[in-house]
Amino acid sequence: MKLNLQEIPRVKNITKEDFIKNYFKPQKPVVIENFIEDWPAYTKWSLDYMKEVAGDKEVPLYDDRPVDYKDGFNEPHAKMKMAEYVDLLKREPTKYRIFLWNILKEVPSLQDDFSYPDFGLKLMKSLPMLFFGGKDSHTFMHYDIDLANIFHFHFEGKKQCILFDQKQSDFLYKIPHSLIVREDIDFSNPDFEKWPALQKAEGHIANLEHGDILYMPEGWWHYMKYITPGFSMSLRAIARKPKNLSKALYNIFIMRHYDNLMRRMKGQKWIDWKNEQAIVRTHRKNDIAV
Repeated sequence: MKLNLQEIPRVKNITKEDFIKNYFKPQKPVVIENFIEDWPAYTKWSLDYMKEVAGDKEVPLYDDRPVDYKDGFNEPHAKMKMAEYVDLLKREPTKYRIFLWNILKEVPSLQDDFSYPDFGLKLMKSLPMLFFGGKDSHTFMHYDIDLANIFHFHFEGKKQCILFDQKQSDFLYKIPHSLIVREDIDFSNPDFEKWPALQKAEGHIANLEHGDILYMPEGWWHYMKYITPGFSMSLRAIARKPKNLSKALYNIFIMRHYDNLMRRMKGQKWIDWKNEQAIVRTHRKNDIAV
């Protein structure tokens, strides 16, 4: 058995009016092709180019190890010079990923390579973030703390994206007081005997190549797997729905700090309790015997 996933629709190009009407207002994902072919980044941006312009920059790296109570919020697992990291990506598979790195602040010249597209949403220009990964590396299934509308621009290589809306949370083994699901679920090949509730989840899938843009609606769960080494840039617009905006404020100002406090007070017991509760609560909601 496989996850119940629909292919995300693809459009060759799109107007602001069509995007707002067909995707933003109904909060549906879409892959937009051919939209950035006039950007200098479309022809320039590659792993080799990033090595050339940012090779001496030290970059934060993350892998797929389970969360440890000693880890701070988004604390990197290792650091490396960008040149060394690109060499590693091209040499062999690696779990190390760059996550939420504002490279444009460190290499301002890269800002000349793209423009902020007008999709009818006000994009946050201070927060263009880059993400890099090696073959078969992946993110955990998660949603972003600010529940933003996300435009994910992919460069070089191939990347698989699996999305779920928030209505599917009851089936995903969500970790309480956090933004992730159980980290030991392989969404590329899930074990339904171990995670039976996943069979009820209805999601979406897209395979991205160089120049594709994936629109992810507010607060959607997403899992990203690098089929080949590559990188992406995300631009974001603030959540518009009042419910999502209030949830974003709660996540940023209350939930995150409460979770960090409990880690300091209870240590690994807090992490273990949350992982156990993800199973207990999911199975209880779905009338599955534990």
